[in-house]
Amino acid sequence: MAPSLLLPGVSPDGKQMVALIALFASALTLVEYNATYPGLVEFRDAPPFNRIRYLLALLTVLTLTLIECGRVQPTTLTLLLETLGDLAGRGMDFPYSPVRLAAEMLQPDASEAEIARLRSAAGLSCLLALLVLTGFVTLLWLSRWPLGGGAFNVWVNLPTFDPTTGGDVILRLRRDARLNVALAFLLPFLIPAVVEFTGDGLDPMTLHSPQTLIWTMTAWSFLPASLFMRGVALARIAEMIREKRRLGVLPPAADYLPV
Repeated sequence: MAPSLLLPGVSPDGKQMVALIALFASALTLVEYNATYPGLVEFRDAPPFNRIRYLLALLTVLTLTLIECGRVQPTTLTLLLETLGDLAGRGMDFPYSPVRLAAEMLQPDASEAEIARLRSAAGLSCLLALLVLTGFVTLLWLSRWPLGGGAFNVWVNLPTFDPTTGGDVILRLRRDARLNVALAFLLPFLIPAVVEFTGDGLDPMTLHSPQTLIWTMTAWSFLPASLFMRGVALARIAEMIREKRRLGVLPPAADYLPV
C-alpha cells in the first residue's frame, strides 16, 4: 500500500482499490500461517526465511517510493536516499552489469535524465538485494536453520515437493537448488535481453508513472534474490537430510550383523 498512500496525485478510488487488494493478501497470509496442512506458502514453519523476503520487498518499495516522493516534496531523507541511489547506480554501471543492462532497456531516444532515474532505482534495488542476501547467508551460516524452531516438516514447508517420486530426495533437492541459483544469476540479464528482443525497448513514458517504476524495479531485483534464497535453502535442507542419513547408519563393528 505504500506507493498509493505516500505518492501524491493518487485518486481516492485508486487508494481504496489498493487497500482492498492488500486486505485480501493479508487475509490469505493469515489463513496460510494458521492452517495445519500445507498450502501455497513455502517454508511456512521455517522462520525467518519468509520474513527476510518480505523485509527485502518492503525496503525496496519503501525506499523507491520515498525517492519518488522527494521529486515533488524533497526532504532530508528523500535527498539522502536519492543520493545513495545515484551513487549505487553509478558504482554498478559498468559494461555487462545488471544495472547497465537495465538502463539500456529504455528506447534509444530516452533522455539522460530518464536514464539516470532508471539507473538510480536499479542501483538502489540491487544494493538492497545484495545486503539482504549477505545477511541471509550469514544467518544460515551462524544458526541451525531450519532446525532452530524444532523439527523440520518437509511436507508443510515444501508443499509442491513430493519426496516419494523422482529418485533420491537429496539429488532432487540439490538439482532444484542449483537450478534456482542459476536462474537467480541469469534473470537480471535475461529480462533486459527479452525486452530488447521483443521490441525497441521500454517507452520512457511508461516509466513516468512513479508506481510503474517502483514495482518494475522491485520485481527486477526481488525475483532473482528470492530465487537465490530458495536455492540456498534447498541446498541447506539437502545437506541436513544427508547428515541425518549419515548419523542413522550404524558404525561397522563385530557385534552387528546385516539383516
